[in-house]
Amino acid sequence: MIRAVLFDLDGTLADTAPDLTYALNCVRRARGLPALPLAATRPFASQGARGLIGAGFNISPGAAGYDALRDEFLASYASNLCRETRLFPGIPQLLGQLETRAMPWGVVTNKAERFTLPLLELLEVRRRAACVIGGDTTGRIKPHPDPLLAASRAIGLAPEVCVYLGDDQRDVEAGRAAGMKTAVARWGYLNGEAPETWGAHFMLESPEDLLQHL
Repeated sequence: MIRAVLFDLDGTLADTAPDLTYALNCVRRARGLPALPLAATRPFASQGARGLIGAGFNISPGAAGYDALRDEFLASYASNLCRETRLFPGIPQLLGQLETRAMPWGVVTNKAERFTLPLLELLEVRRRAACVIGGDTTGRIKPHPDPLLAASRAIGLAPEVCVYLGDDQRDVEAGRAAGMKTAVARWGYLNGEAPETWGAHFMLESPEDLLQHL
């Protein structure tokens, strides 16, 4: 029986792609490059700076100039965390249902705490979350299971009674490695991949679909 729900942030709990794209385009404009449309960057939004910098400049970590682009991108994003970012449709209702059932929920993301915590505050859900685990909370990031195991410890429930909901293959891999049930948010970014191949326990078309599995 599932007794707690853990959410990925970008592409699952909140639609952060517009503000990530805005930050990326600030870096592009500073170099005389045209802005990229949201449709071109949205599939990469779950990959964070690595994915966005790759989409915007066709450059990978370790390449010359990557670190400078990443730092500039992150500085721009820090100043524009919640211009257009919103909880996905259906998420507020799902959170309300979980709270009505006295079922704790939390956030486990690879996004660093310095972005995650203020963003959840701006979205007015930080104080409602039973735990928030960022990409630098445990020293490891997904697909390693440590962040999810830290979340289960924080809420005081065994991993076996938690479900982790995400929109990236590494979310499923991390959840399974932690011994949790896993669910795919099909409304998310999905990195242009076929999530049916990821091995999740549940495929959800909308947030409220989760309720039938609880």
